[in-house]
Parts: sequence; C-alpha cells; structure tokens
Amino acid sequence: MPRILVCYKWVLDEQDIKINPGDLSLDSSKAKYKISDYDKNAIEEAMLLVESKEGSVDALTFGSDKVKQSLKDVLSRGPGKVDWIGDTAFEQADAFVTANVLAAAIRKNGSYDLILCGEGSSDSYSQQVAPRLAAILSIPAITFVQKISIDGSRIIATRKLGDCTEVVEVAGPAVLSVLPEINKPRIPSLKQVMAAAKKPSQEVKLADLQLGAEELQPKTITLSVKGYVMNRKNILYKEANQADNVAKLVASLAQEGMC
Repeated sequence: MPRILVCYKWVLDEQDIKINPGDLSLDSSKAKYKISDYDKNAIEEAMLLVESKEGSVDALTFGSDKVKQSLKDVLSRGPGKVDWIGDTAFEQADAFVTANVLAAAIRKNGSYDLILCGEGSSDSYSQQVAPRLAAILSIPAITFVQKISIDGSRIIATRKLGDCTEVVEVAGPAVLSVLPEINKPRIPSLKQVMAAAKKPSQEVKLADLQLGAEELQPKTITLSVKGYVMNRKNILYKEANQADNVAKLVASLAQEGMC
C-alpha cells in the first residue's frame, strides 16, 4: 500500500491576466488563483495509483498567505490531508528555495514511497523543483513521465523523450514529475467538495523547518515580467510568376538575417 505525496503550486490563472498595451506589463489585479495545471495531473495520477493499489495520498504546498485558499480545492480532488506553508518568503522564492522548503517539510512529516510533482508550474515553468527535491532528499528523480505503475517497492515509469520513450525502473522512494498527457484530471463532484471540508489540513510554519538563511536566499531573482506581442509586417508578394514571389521572400528573409 504505497504512501504518496503530491506537491502542488497555487498560481494565478493566466486566462485572467491582461497585458497593458503601453509598456507590456502584466495586470493581474483581477486574476483568480488555481492549482497549477500540471499539478492537477500529478494529483489525479496519485489517486489513480492508490485506487488500484490502495494506499494513501497527502498533499503539500508552499506559497504566499493566499495559498490557504487552495486547501478545499486540492482536498476535493482526493488527497486525505494537506500540509501548507504560507510565508512572505515565497514572493521571491525560486526553484532552489522552493525545493529546500518542500524537502524540509517532507523530512518533518516522515517518509513517502513516492513523491509526485507536475513537470513544471503554470507560471514560471522552471522544471527544476522535482529534480532539486530529489537531490536534497538523496532519492532518484524521474522526469517527463507519461505513465506510472507500482510493483511492490519498484516504481516503473515511461518517460517521453523527444521522438521516443524510455522505460525506467527504480526502487522507491523516488520523485517523479509528470506530463499532462498522463491522465485527464477529474472534476470534483459536489459530494467531494463538501467532503473536503471535513479532511484535515495543517499549517507548517517556515520558522519550524529550521532552514538556514542561505537556504532561503534565491539563486535567481525575477526583475520584471512582460507580455509578448508579435507585430507582423504584413508584406504580400503578388507577382504573377510564383518563382518571383519565392525569390522576393527569400531575399527579404536574408535581409532580416533569417537565412
């Protein structure tokens, strides 16, 4: 009966973010929050694994003070309990800091047979948290996972690598990061949403994790984030001879340094 932990991130819903046309800055004043999309896949996969093998699923998250809003949503998706760390340190946290905090919380709560993460978050998509977490915990990491099975203490994962796949087998515990094609996350029913209110959640204070100042100092700092707008030149080539159109296109691309 595997004991599984899912790490997830509470992020701004990118559909609600607007781009200011003047300076391309992002306006998130009206944006709502959600569980990061790939993390929903990780939660769903954890539930599918325990439904077939029995076992338990816990959830863990590190975020700002707003992360408390995520508890009902994550618990309605199946996990039996959730631990959450809400602290202002999250505002400047990068993958280095996030992995340190999650690892410290995991060590505080005990061991797991399998730790699942999304391949990347919906906001920064650094793809670093899962392998960093595994390195800190000194356990194997398997990334780009599109299929998982458990056989006793063995974890078998199929990885997607470009135009091929790779099947990897390791002895647990291990950290796996999953791709979105691994499953289709369920939509919680009203009964599941109501039941979520009765499931336990626990706040973990960052100060209680006994992390040093250097472990909470980000390696990278985001100075600004701007939207991207593509300005097309809208050049049309209308020569009767198509060869002339192609020649003009190639010449134009060459002038722009594109070929």
